[in-house]
Amino acid sequence: MPEQTVLEVYRYLPDEETEPRFQSYEITYRDSWVVLDALDHIKTEIDPTLSFRWSCRMGVCGSCGMTVNGEPKLTCETFIRDYNTETIKIEPLAHFPVIRDLVINMQDFMEKLPTVSPWLITDEDKPLEAGEYLQTPAQMARYKRFSMCINCMLCYSACPVYGLNSLFTGPAALALAERYNLDSRDEGTQERSDVVTAHDGIWRCTYVGECTKVCPKDVDPAGAIQMLKLSYALDWAKSLVLPGRGR
Repeated sequence: MPEQTVLEVYRYLPDEETEPRFQSYEITYRDSWVVLDALDHIKTEIDPTLSFRWSCRMGVCGSCGMTVNGEPKLTCETFIRDYNTETIKIEPLAHFPVIRDLVINMQDFMEKLPTVSPWLITDEDKPLEAGEYLQTPAQMARYKRFSMCINCMLCYSACPVYGLNSLFTGPAALALAERYNLDSRDEGTQERSDVVTAHDGIWRCTYVGECTKVCPKDVDPAGAIQMLKLSYALDWAKSLVLPGRGR
């Protein structure tokens, strides 16, 4: 590895500039550093005007998602040593408006999340004295993978469908819908159907699979969407052959 590393960082002030630009920062290479360490060094030691998001530094909060050499990454777990190059290009996540530099406006994503009702829906809540809603390990295993989402939005940045059509509900939200549909305690599958099966819901997905490829938590949103397609298609078919038998 080179003794020095150059970070080409996306800089943009939408209220003051008409076009974004890239600014180069040369730093001493450190084998233990992740990209977020390098950005923090730049901000504290070189250029305090640089703006980016971070919080936990442990791959849990999802706030430090950025584009590193063209790929959506969590910068807190992306090591500089993994890039065999003297220059690393850092950009904001694609498909989102930029507030400043590497900070994106996530409002569209935050508005989409509640539309799929990502919470347990029951027809009737049992009284507290009746005890917990218990599950077997097998019942939990059905949805556990899809419950690991940290809302980092890397999947939206990688999704070509969302890039072309921002009305698409998107990978993370739809994966959460399937997480609750598969939960043995939930009875909200039909309630979610209006959003999940809408024109810009699951049927917009063309199964490119980039969302699953970039997911840092191995959630497999592409797989979740295909499972949703199958389950709702089967329900529709049942409703035609056996009226009243669909979910």
